[in-house]
Amino acid sequence: MKKLETNDWIMLNSIIYKIYTMDDFDQMRQELMEDLAMLVDFDSADFYLAAREEKKLLDAPVMYHCKEDMSQVYETLDYSMGIMLSGKSLIYRETDIMSDETRVDTDYYKKVYQPNNWHYSLQMIIAKDNRFLGVITFYRVKGKDDFQYDDIFILDMLKDHLAYRLEQHTNLKNHMEEKLTISEAVMKFDLTRREKTILQMLMSGRENADICDELAISANTLKKHILNIYRKLGIKNRVQLFKLVKEWE
Repeated sequence: MKKLETNDWIMLNSIIYKIYTMDDFDQMRQELMEDLAMLVDFDSADFYLAAREEKKLLDAPVMYHCKEDMSQVYETLDYSMGIMLSGKSLIYRETDIMSDETRVDTDYYKKVYQPNNWHYSLQMIIAKDNRFLGVITFYRVKGKDDFQYDDIFILDMLKDHLAYRLEQHTNLKNHMEEKLTISEAVMKFDLTRREKTILQMLMSGRENADICDELAISANTLKKHILNIYRKLGIKNRVQLFKLVKEWE
């Protein structure tokens, strides 16, 4: 097995830090693939999320040196779909599930690999608590060797971190698509009486200074209350608050 150098570990730590801290979710996915290209030799990659629509499996692609959305082609692969929906995180090479001779004769290889001059691929299934969350596929062009255990080892160190972030993103998205009234938010997230009052004032568009004056509290105290509300609701800013909670009862 390849021994990771100090710079490799530094890059891995940087990637993990970005997974947890980048607010822009799609930008995080884009930079993840760009940064991984410094650790794993691949020429192209795509990162799909699990679709919420019943008739679809994949959605919201982010591409790295790829030109088109291939989700519909992916969804025709019986062998790949079974692995994706197993509910387990897994990293595997396509050559681990079928011989190279068989692969090159499949319609999938002819429709996806040949037009892009790809030959080998490495796939990372991301799942948590038996729920499929997303998939990243890395491709190598013809003429290169297949992916090796060293590549799988590096991705394996990231899969649990990605599963956590994707789950958080999915849950937040679900919350935002089902807006709550203020009373519902108070009940669901167990807000205190003071937090309810501040939430009502925030939702009515009141400025922080006005809230402090009316409640006779300092700016720091108000900030702590607001951060506690954000923490309980699983959000980070006022924009997300207005996406999660209705401005009226």
